[in-house]
Amino acid sequence: MRFMEERILKDGQVRPGDILKVDSFLNHQLDVAFLDEAGKAFYEHFEGHGINKILTVEASGIALSCMAAQYFRVPILFAKKAKSRNLDNDLYTAVARSYTYGIDNTLTVSKRFLTSDDHVLILDDFLANGNAVSGLLDLCAQAGASVAGIAIAIEKGYQGGGDALRFKGYDVFSLAIIDEMNESGIRFR
Repeated sequence: MRFMEERILKDGQVRPGDILKVDSFLNHQLDVAFLDEAGKAFYEHFEGHGINKILTVEASGIALSCMAAQYFRVPILFAKKAKSRNLDNDLYTAVARSYTYGIDNTLTVSKRFLTSDDHVLILDDFLANGNAVSGLLDLCAQAGASVAGIAIAIEKGYQGGGDALRFKGYDVFSLAIIDEMNESGIRFR
């Protein structure tokens, strides 16, 4: 989707350590009209796939999921990265390594909200190595939920996570796929 590529070129910043900073519109300060356009694009791609729930990881995936959910008219379930006292003990858990933070997170969702009746769209802001998505897929497998597809705002194609998921048969739809990125520029697929 050209609109995401154009916005990355306009407002994104490539930082050392293979980091793309898009905090002015996607994952710190939020451009709601822009996120709405992204949500609509996800809906147009996955419309008719029988999706009854969107699954994401806190926190950066939540806003984008909200915009998509309004088109699908389904609830959003976000995997928490830390167990809080208000969560029951009846949980699915999976470990996912954060590329950005370089730490392992234990993702948790309540068994009450993810079941074998669910046909899930996994949605996240970034896809690099695929660790977060793999954690969400693990949660779905534990629940017996089926996965209709994977929606990503920005995929770092050169890190291989998206291609590995496609090879496994998942419908991975990314609004922008970056094939090369450094301080002198970005090349999209």
